[in-house]
Amino acid sequence: MSTLPTPEPLRAPRLRAENVTLRYDQRVVSTDLSVDIPDREFTVIIGPNACGKSTLLRSLSRLLRPANGRVTLDGQSLDTFKPKEFARQVGLLPQSSIAPEGITVVDLVSRGRFPYQKLVRQWTPADEEAVRGAMTATNVAQLATREVAELSGGQRQRVWAAMAIAQQTPVLLLDEPTTYLDLTHQIEMLDLFARLHRDGTTIVAVLHDLNQAARYASHLIVMKAGRLIAAGPPAQVLTVDLVREVFELNCLVIDDPASGTPMVVPTDGRWR
Repeated sequence: MSTLPTPEPLRAPRLRAENVTLRYDQRVVSTDLSVDIPDREFTVIIGPNACGKSTLLRSLSRLLRPANGRVTLDGQSLDTFKPKEFARQVGLLPQSSIAPEGITVVDLVSRGRFPYQKLVRQWTPADEEAVRGAMTATNVAQLATREVAELSGGQRQRVWAAMAIAQQTPVLLLDEPTTYLDLTHQIEMLDLFARLHRDGTTIVAVLHDLNQAARYASHLIVMKAGRLIAAGPPAQVLTVDLVREVFELNCLVIDDPASGTPMVVPTDGRWR
């Protein structure tokens, strides 16, 4: 008599926030917030301004410690990781960064390899290849010897992205990665992150453009006023009712003629 195989237990996501309260001093942003980040997915966090998107991302990167609850990686609270140990697992492209005075592009991108350096370990060909590949992928190789301070905002954003990519982490967090970029470079950057996702990297990004979010994300997290409103595939999450509830906007949601993903078309302005 044959027996059915025992199904494997569902595995918890590597990165998750569990009942966290997030605040800056006395200003509370989120209370009792729980969010799972699916492994090997391209997750995009969307929501209106000041809803807690970037605050959530800061907690996932351990830049912001929860006042209550915990954020975990592989079941282990983030604050128990040593800095280099965590930096080999989770990379971050912050919303805005300040480069050290006088630093060149190649030197800044090379800092992405810092988590792999040890007292007895010198710079290796693997480090060199990671830096070169990241600079090529972000189209900043021709800027290698320029000082970062001399660059335009869009160029600097691509240099910081190169540093994060050179870090070669299995999880990459992106806080508004298309800031300062023109439309062409926005698409190039998002295409690059999509390729990293296809290669197995878990991507988590904060985006404002709903149609870019729907086109690139495999998983959406929708927030409003510090709360989780919805989560799931864009085709299931991004609906007329949700856009009206979260963004207070009348719209149509149609199929994007190029990608087939949901496309939000505003109609007659604000709902209220």
